[in-house]
Amino acid sequence: MGIFEVVHDRKNTRSVKWDMLETVFQSGDVLPMWVADMDFQAPEAVNQALIERVKHGIYGYTVLDIEVKASIVQWISRRHQWQIEADWLSFSPGVVTTLHMAIQALTEPGDSILLQTPVYTPFYDVIEAHNRTLVRSPLVYNGDYYTIDFHDLEEKFKQGVKAFILCNPHNPVGRVWRKEELEKIAQLCLEYDVLILSDEIHCDLTFPDYQYIPFASLSEEIADRTITCMAPSKTFNLAGLQASYVVTSNQALRKKLDEQFSSQGFHGLNMMGSTALEAAYRHGEEWLDELRIILAEHKKYVIDQLETNTDLRVVRSEGTYLFWIDCSALELDHKQLNKFFIQEARVGLNSGFQYGEEGAQFMRMNIACPRTTLEEGVSRIIHALKS
Repeated sequence: MGIFEVVHDRKNTRSVKWDMLETVFQSGDVLPMWVADMDFQAPEAVNQALIERVKHGIYGYTVLDIEVKASIVQWISRRHQWQIEADWLSFSPGVVTTLHMAIQALTEPGDSILLQTPVYTPFYDVIEAHNRTLVRSPLVYNGDYYTIDFHDLEEKFKQGVKAFILCNPHNPVGRVWRKEELEKIAQLCLEYDVLILSDEIHCDLTFPDYQYIPFASLSEEIADRTITCMAPSKTFNLAGLQASYVVTSNQALRKKLDEQFSSQGFHGLNMMGSTALEAAYRHGEEWLDELRIILAEHKKYVIDQLETNTDLRVVRSEGTYLFWIDCSALELDHKQLNKFFIQEARVGLNSGFQYGEEGAQFMRMNIACPRTTLEEGVSRIIHALKS
């Protein structure tokens, strides 16, 4: 049996995904296919590196040395052909933490910050929590996938947008933005003097035939106004270890961001997080390549089953392991839709309404689980709809 076929019991491990069912869904009788972590063990090299570190038995103050930084530089060069420098790196417990810090360090209260909606729920929070003004530029859905409304984007920029939180690959709609799309965004950001805070945490998880391009790699001019947020957490299932990093070539921006982290009392990663990060980037490539094959097979299975046996439509995802499912044919409002999946289908998905009003007729499904789990979840949905 392959490593991605093993079903692991995650209950009673303080797992958000598995141990908070009553809190989130008001039912313990749902199959959790929601929050963005995988039901797969991390690469064996990561587990062994952590075990060896624990064997040492001393957990004193830890430095992020050149070896940790080099593993990041080499990974990004090897996997994404983006040449960065170790000095461009800052460290953070997570991308959302970084966005909170960047909003405070690089914008002012009242500044307008733009999102392409529907989009990852915490983006709304990081704008509103710091008294910034949320500006929406809705993506355009054509029944298969989403595109950018560049006319609307420019009109919003003209109104004085200070910063733009880009999501590439996009969560939840699964787009991996093409080079020409990114270049159009870049042109507008330069013309209207917009700072880019780019969440690229899903960059390693693209499907065949789709290429992720780091936004800041487009040109030095664009890199100079871009804060790129990345992490091994989605790629290697390490979210609980709280290790992410920020790539900022602009020294002045990086200095402001680092000062903001310092003012909040944050000075580096925890020992286990940095150990796992380095091991994953140095030894996790074969594991990742196998995972991407598994996810592509899962993608085909979900589309075939749901679209053959139900009226649901699976948005054509190009990256991430999160599927955006169009449920508009059911003609239910977002509350009825959520209730149906919990009480009738007995699967725990994310309500699309969480990602913005544009997502009211959608549900988000996590397909990063063993095939038997996936088949059970899909079967429950089909059975409930046929009933």
